Amino acid sequence: MTFVKTLMAASLALAFAGAAQAAVSLQEAEKLGTTLTGMGAERAANADGSIPEYTGGVTVAPAGFNAGDSYRPDPFASEKPILVIDQSNLAEYKDKLTATTAELVKRYPTYKVNVYPTHRSVWVPKANLDNTKLNAVSAKLVDDGNGVDNALPGVPFPIPQNGNEAMWNHLLRYIGLTITSKFDNWNVDSAGVPTLATTGVGYVNSEIYEDMSKVMGPKDIFYRIKLYYTGPARRAGEAILVQDAVNTKVQPRRAWQYLPGQRRVKLAPDLAYDTPNPGSAGASTYDDTFVFSGALDRFDWKLVGKKEVYVPYNAYRLAYGKDAKALVTANHIAPDEVRWEKHRMWVVEATLKPGKRHIYHKRTVYLDEDSWVALASDMYDARGDLYRGSFAFLAPSYDVGVPNATPHMIYDLIGGSYTISGLVGPYGGVKYIDNLSKAKWTPQALAGAGIR
Repeated sequence: MTFVKTLMAASLALAFAGAAQAAVSLQEAEKLGTTLTGMGAERAANADGSIPEYTGGVTVAPAGFNAGDSYRPDPFASEKPILVIDQSNLAEYKDKLTATTAELVKRYPTYKVNVYPTHRSVWVPKANLDNTKLNAVSAKLVDDGNGVDNALPGVPFPIPQNGNEAMWNHLLRYIGLTITSKFDNWNVDSAGVPTLATTGVGYVNSEIYEDMSKVMGPKDIFYRIKLYYTGPARRAGEAILVQDAVNTKVQPRRAWQYLPGQRRVKLAPDLAYDTPNPGSAGASTYDDTFVFSGALDRFDWKLVGKKEVYVPYNAYRLAYGKDAKALVTANHIAPDEVRWEKHRMWVVEATLKPGKRHIYHKRTVYLDEDSWVALASDMYDARGDLYRGSFAFLAPSYDVGVPNATPHMIYDLIGGSYTISGLVGPYGGVKYIDNLSKAKWTPQALAGAGIR
C-alpha cells in the first residue's frame, strides 16, 4: 500500500510538471483505458471483425502449465489455419504482407503463410499501464530524439506523434525484470545447409523496471544483455556484455567482450550499429537484434501510420519447439512451424541521415500496437533494393504479463541465406528470475565465467 501511494504521488507530480511540454493533451490521454487500451492500441475490432476487440489478453494459463515453469503450452494449439497464402493467391493478399514476406512467397514455391484466427493475447502488469497513462502527458524526447525525459517505467509515448517516439516505445517496452535461457542460433546458407552458429546462455535485464516509482534518468539502463557462448567448440568460452541507457547521447552504448585466447576483458565499442554479429556468424548486424536495438541517431525515423499486416503472432509452436533441426529447412524456415495472424501494426520508415554510415539505407519497421514489440522489418541497400528482412516470433508469457519475442531471424534476400537466433525451445524456454547481483553485471564477471 505504501508503494502504491508513493507511486501515485510521484506520478501525479510528474504529470503536471511536464504537462506544459506534453506529447498529447490531458483530454487525449483520457482515451487510454477507454477507446484506446492502456498501451495505446485501438480497443475496438477492425471493420470486418478479423481483428477482434481487445478484452484484456490471455491472463489464465492453459492446462498443462505449472506455475514457475519455463515451458509454456500453446493456448491455441487446437486451431487450424483459416487462410494459406502462397504463390497462387499472393496478388490478392500482398497489400497485407511485409515486403520481405511477399518476396519469399514470390521466390519460393515451398514458402507459404499459414494464417490463424487473431488473438490479442498480450497483457502487462497494471503498474505499467498506470505509468503509461501518466507518461502520455509528461514524457518528451530530448537530444534530437535520442533520449527520453520526464518518463516513468512503461510506454513513454502511447499516442506517438513521430517515428522516434514510436521506436522508443519499442526500445523501452516491458520485457520483465531479468530473464535467462540457454539458446541456439542457426545459419542456413544459399545451398540450404544448416549450421549451428552459436549455443549459449543469456541473461537480459531491464533495470528501469525494478523501481516503478522512479523517473528514468538519462544514464539509467533500460536494456542489458550478458551472453556466455558454450558452443560450437571454436566459440566456447567467449562472452559479451552490452548495456543501453535512456539517453544515448548522454550515455552511449557500453559493451565489453571476453575472448578466451586473450584471457582478458576488453572494451568493445564496435558491438553496435551495422557491425556484423558473430552470434549469427556475421549474418546479421548488432542493431538487427530483436528486429531493432541500439541507438536511433543514424536514421531519420518517420511515423507512416497504422496498417493491418500478417505477422508471426502467438508463435508458441516455434518459440517452444524442441527440434531446431526440423525448423531450419532449405531457403526458409519450415512454414508449418510458424503461426501468422492479422494485427494492426504501427509502420515506421527509417532513412539513413546524410553523412552517416550504415549498410542499410532504408528500413521499414512494423510495431505491434498491443505490445510495441517490433515484429518485422524490411531493409534496403544503397540502390534501393530489398536487401534483408527480419521477423520476431511473439509468444507472450501469459503467467507473468510479458510480451516475449526472444526468437528472431534475418533473411538475406541477395545472398539467399538466413539466420535464426534465440531458439530456446530445445532447452525449455525462458525463465524469469530475480536480478543478478551488481557484481555479476560488471565486465570483470565476464572473465571469471568465460575462462575455459
